Amino acid sequence: MLKSKVGYSTNPDSFLMGFESIKQSTKDFENVKLNFLFTSEKADIKKVVKGINSETKAPIIGCTSSEGILVPDGYITGEDGFTGVLSLNDPNLVVGVAAHESGKDNRKIGRKVAIEAVENANTTRAPAYFFMVASKDEEEEFLMGIQDVIGRVPMFGGTAADDEINENWKIICNDKCFTSGVAVAFFYTDNEIVTSFSGCYKETNNMGLITEVKNDHILVSIDGVSALKKYAHWINESPLDLKDRDLLKKSITKPLGIKDPLGNITVIRHPMFGNDMGTRTTSDDTITLSNKIVEKTAIIQLEANTDQLIEGVTTTLRDAKKKLYRVPAAYILIHCAARKMAIGERIDEVHKRVLRETRGVPFIMPFTFAQYGYSTHSANICGGLMLSFTIFGKN
Repeated sequence: MLKSKVGYSTNPDSFLMGFESIKQSTKDFENVKLNFLFTSEKADIKKVVKGINSETKAPIIGCTSSEGILVPDGYITGEDGFTGVLSLNDPNLVVGVAAHESGKDNRKIGRKVAIEAVENANTTRAPAYFFMVASKDEEEEFLMGIQDVIGRVPMFGGTAADDEINENWKIICNDKCFTSGVAVAFFYTDNEIVTSFSGCYKETNNMGLITEVKNDHILVSIDGVSALKKYAHWINESPLDLKDRDLLKKSITKPLGIKDPLGNITVIRHPMFGNDMGTRTTSDDTITLSNKIVEKTAIIQLEANTDQLIEGVTTTLRDAKKKLYRVPAAYILIHCAARKMAIGERIDEVHKRVLRETRGVPFIMPFTFAQYGYSTHSANICGGLMLSFTIFGKN
């Protein structure tokens, strides 16, 4: 039978921050198989890990979370950082973890990390489910490499985040801690694991064909018109007011989305930066997006106000609970950092909704830059401004 507990700390001493967190999350546990760790860029993460390892030898996986985390006691943050741990305890659960830094061929690294995770689980089989945490702009390549090895196994996870997109994020796996790369946890279990992956945005009638893309993430033109000008027209803004990071904030409630081939899920592509290329061509103003796009596919403008972003937490949690046939034992709730930015001081409303839906079952909610998941009959996908809510069943 799987059990879980959550521990957290804002102790200014990073070692004690880790120690106090793990002390709470493993109290009275004898079969800890994995510790999900979400911490702050402000902490000395190596010392946090040492604090955790002083209390348990179970594997650790996780990343930095933007500005805070949400746990049953509320929103946790601090001037010297924060640390939260959710520990899984189950004598029958087998977990294999592995991690590697980025390189010239990230798909190949994805294959390597998958092989290592299988070996570390002392098996030769593909897992029942897996968790992935990776660095910004590299997720899709890692994911393809992992799936080259294990096939289309369902997954959840997110991209490491910092507080202000200054590349201070970190990926953590056991004693490894790095900025650019990937870490995975492979789960071998007969217990239920389910994920609801959604943005909960409404589709508008503003849509067009992607006609030019650069470097996978730069949207150059829609319907042959410069992307930033087209998008500005759709949302009734001036392109001049959407330059650089001004676009990131203004697009949280009005992002872009692409549909999977069967229409089961609309995956969000968050406009991050408005780029002025300084030329006189029709494609001089481009948009840097959160995740990969391809030419000759349709892109849609979406919308949601702050109330709807908050309501989306309830909707996504309820959808996940409908998929679970037995009793929940743990919730890993990956929430977009930019959504939290728009929610702002109303984060306590999110907390109240999560408490209402989880009903005393331990949960942890980190705030990541991108989110990973799938929908019914869809492939595993990476998106931004989304919610990837996963439930581990008790048995």
